[in-house]
Amino acid sequence: MTHILALIDGSVYTHSVCDHAAWAARQYNGDIELLHVLSTQKSGALPTDLSGAIGLGARSSLLDDLVEHDARTAQLDKERGRAILDAAQQRLESQGIGNVSLALRTGEIADSLVKRAGDLIVMGKRGEGADFEKLHLGSNLERVVRAVHRPVLIASRTFKPIQHAVFAFDDGVSARKALDSLVLSPLADRPRITVFSVADAGSDLARGGIAAAARLIEAGYEAVAKAQPGHAEKIIAEETERDDADLLIMGAYGHSRIRSLIIGSTTTALNRSCPIPLLLFR
Repeated sequence: MTHILALIDGSVYTHSVCDHAAWAARQYNGDIELLHVLSTQKSGALPTDLSGAIGLGARSSLLDDLVEHDARTAQLDKERGRAILDAAQQRLESQGIGNVSLALRTGEIADSLVKRAGDLIVMGKRGEGADFEKLHLGSNLERVVRAVHRPVLIASRTFKPIQHAVFAFDDGVSARKALDSLVLSPLADRPRITVFSVADAGSDLARGGIAAAARLIEAGYEAVAKAQPGHAEKIIAEETERDDADLLIMGAYGHSRIRSLIIGSTTTALNRSCPIPLLLFR
């Protein structure tokens, strides 16, 4: 049975994360663990040591009040987190998903996920307070995908039944890992898959895409292979739109973080530009 970790934060993506996790549970016969992580960092928080900030003559009662305020804030955060988890569990149960557990943790999200067992992670593209006008990605998304080395399903803002997927295939290590997963642990619904390679027709990569499609067909999928030269970010996004795809499957962050800072990252760019969910493998 596949163990699915669904990361929820109370943002507008929470319902969609639950719906995508329910879809994944049905595809892989999995159970779901709903995880809400309380951050230890507070923007604009007061310094821990206030003795210098408020002067030597400050009353000890003021410091006591500040400590009490921090404790109360932490308690409210926990209560809010439990309420978010309870509401998410009810949403999953309303969809017939009964094997659901809840977890409330404090710390950094990437660290919390690395320390927990799970076969698939589901999270939203953007977190609480995201700037949708600037297509701002959730600050934790890249850190999670780079850190966990497990498949990550990145939920779009709303869930749509997944009937057709585009598999961006570059014959790299991560892409071959994605192909093995699709073949050895096939999706129950067997959505139609277009294996799309950024390459000239007749090239080694294009032939690799044809071989990948053949493996998918043997596994019970309806699959075709396509190849087109050009700028990867642009033509992959255009292919998902042209074929009205419901899911983009791809290997994630094939280059180092430093290289990505210099030349950009196809993974990050497609996360930002494609409105559909992404299933990423590393």
